[in-house]
Parts: sequence; C-alpha cells; structure tokens
Amino acid sequence: MRALQDMSVLITGGGSGIGEDCAKLLAEGGAQVTISGRRAEKLAAVADAIGPACRTVVGDVRHQADREAMLAAAIEHGGGRLDALVNNAANMYRQPVDGYTEEFLKEAFDTNVISAMMLSSLAVPALASSQGAIIFIGSTHTRRAFPGASPYATTKAAVEGLTRVMAAELGPKQIRVGCILPGAVFTELNLRAGLFSEDQAQARYDAVAGLHALGRIGTGREIAEGVEYLIRAEWVTGVALEVDGGIGLGVSNF
Repeated sequence: MRALQDMSVLITGGGSGIGEDCAKLLAEGGAQVTISGRRAEKLAAVADAIGPACRTVVGDVRHQADREAMLAAAIEHGGGRLDALVNNAANMYRQPVDGYTEEFLKEAFDTNVISAMMLSSLAVPALASSQGAIIFIGSTHTRRAFPGASPYATTKAAVEGLTRVMAAELGPKQIRVGCILPGAVFTELNLRAGLFSEDQAQARYDAVAGLHALGRIGTGREIAEGVEYLIRAEWVTGVALEVDGGIGLGVSNF
C-alpha cells in the first residue's frame, strides 16, 4: 500500500458531504489536498478545519477553464505533482419516466459524467508521472432500483462502466482507476437539488436504514475510507467497490 504522506490529491465537490470527509481523512494521513466547488464559503470552512494541508479553488467543474484552474492549483499545492483525482462533484437528478425532458437529461450527464471525464483526461499526464489514481463516486442506485431516480442512476451507471474502460486504457501508463458505490449517506445532495427539506431528506434516509444488511445508513467518513483504499492500493484497478452497508445485497431488516 502506498503511503498518503505528501501525496497530492484533487477532490471536486469538496465543500461538503463525501468530498469534505475525503479531504479531512486524506489530510489526516499526510496528503496535500486541493478541494474545488462553486461555494466559496463552504470550501473555506473545510480548509479552516484542515489547515495548511488544504487549498481551495472556486469553480464549476462543467467549465473547461475552471477544470484547468483546479488541476493547476492541485499540482502547485502538491509541489509539482498530482497523485490522485477524486471525481466527487455531482447533483441528484430525479425525474419520472413519463416526464423526461431533453434539457434536464443533458444537464444530468454534463454534471455527473462528462465533467468528470474531461477533468480525468486533463489529469492523465500528471497522474502518469506519479503512477497515480482516478477515483469516481458512483452509487448503489446501480444495484437497487428507486422509482423516480432513473436520471441519477443512469449517470452513475455510466460512471461505473467508464471506470472499467478507463482502467484498461490507462493501465499501461500505470494509472489506476476505481469507483466507489456508496449506500445511503445523509449529505446535502438532495437539499441542493431542492427536492426535500432537511427534515424530509433525513426522514427518507432513516426510512431506508432497514434496507441495509447492517441496519443503518453510512457516514461520509466510511465512504472516504473506501476512497483512501483505492488511492493507496497499488495492484487494484477497474473495480467498483461497494461501501454500502449491504444495501446492494437485496436483503432487509424489516
């Protein structure tokens, strides 16, 4: 296993939720972390909590100029290198099958898939130099069907398929590629999408606790531990690692 000490890691969507927990855990292990996102105040709060090991870049991962700025900042903060890219930025897109709109679906793929593909492409030279890793955040929506969530589930299925092909293509460059499939973790994702109030979102997550074999929802830090493993594991690539409390097993505790 590679040591985190002095690794340079870029995390998109690092101002809250899983991205925030990834930044904190990796920094605790000695990594230099660069977090990006659209909300300066959220990024600043995370950076203040971590200290000098964390740098922030305000930007929208959907825009090429912003992607270039994120990558440049991470390489500079990491002393001229990049060891890992964590493609975490995403939104929760829900729409009924009989209510699809083309604009909505294009936005879902642009945010959750295309942006991560483009940033990963930009990072290849730096990651080849460090023999680093690209990590995608998928979802157990590819394992369990939740009505109304087909736009989100489809983007995450795309990311999961992308992981295998990218791993095969980048293997000769010694770049490892992995995907984490989180189970239910309460984050701001639904709140930012404007789908539920905080109380409603928490109630929904509490209601699905019994769908997990372990009988509870997870934490962002538990997902971050899976991300850390894929960054450090030197002979693991092309995998979709389920960090989901067993929700993908199809059992329940009801």
